[in-house]
Amino acid sequence: MIAWLVLLQTSLTIAVGGPITSPEYLPLHVAQAEGHFAARQLAVTLRPMRSDAGAAEALAQGHAQLAATSLDSALRLGHVEGAPPRLVWGLTAAAPVALLVNPARAESIRSPADLVGQTVAVPAPGTAEDQTLGLLLARAGVPVSRVTLRSLGERGAARALESGEVAAAVLAEPYVSRLVGDGKAAVAIDLRTATGAAAALGGPTVNAALFARAGTGPEAATLRAVGAALQAAVARVTGSEPAALATMLPTAIVGSPADFAARLRNARDLFLPGGRVSVEALEHSLALVRARAPLPIQVKVPKRVEQLLAEPTGD
Repeated sequence: MIAWLVLLQTSLTIAVGGPITSPEYLPLHVAQAEGHFAARQLAVTLRPMRSDAGAAEALAQGHAQLAATSLDSALRLGHVEGAPPRLVWGLTAAAPVALLVNPARAESIRSPADLVGQTVAVPAPGTAEDQTLGLLLARAGVPVSRVTLRSLGERGAARALESGEVAAAVLAEPYVSRLVGDGKAAVAIDLRTATGAAAALGGPTVNAALFARAGTGPEAATLRAVGAALQAAVARVTGSEPAALATMLPTAIVGSPADFAARLRNARDLFLPGGRVSVEALEHSLALVRARAPLPIQVKVPKRVEQLLAEPTGD
């Protein structure tokens, strides 16, 4: 009987964007740790990657059937000979980050347009913070060339902002709460809630999502099972106390319990209900991604962007 049940399982490899502590991809780890995949006869192997780019590349190279990564990275790096991946399940509306300014600049920098001629720090190129800054500048019509960018790592960016070495920085938790709580930074733009993200980006958006490889993705029944598992996991992420959730997860994902709590509490509102991504949100997000930087010429985005959406996977 046990052997028969094992034979019914569907094996899947999912490449998961990084860093491993990112709250945007926490539902994947919760679904694995709490048995939500296994309960739906899915034998899932999660392959944590250092970055969103790494997860998208693993998908394109066939090292994974699915990838949890950002829309930006999926389109730029996750395509197969120009065919873009399909969006299976929407995770977050935006990256849970904020544009912080040195307190001395709080009155002069209130919008992305005010960053012209200023020095802005991000942790590293290609990170969620870097991509978000690009989207904010694109939305404001500000060429990135008119802003001096510095990649300093999370701690380095926080220190540079605190000292006044840079005018602003885009950072995630726990640095946002820590710096603001200590009076060492002020929030100019906050994307840590769906309402804040929509206001900052000019409409509904999708950032992190689960994507299927073009042409050879899993069957619809398998994707529905994945969606059901993620639905259960998102409910746990958004409805559980951080301390209780942390006990179920590997130490590498949790990190510092206090930092885990800050990351979780300030990302919960960004998860998309039922994993659903509207055509409007996808169109608007795609326009911002293209405005941030042109997509590779070989990527063939269909004129009807709904063709990038897989069948609904939720219950």
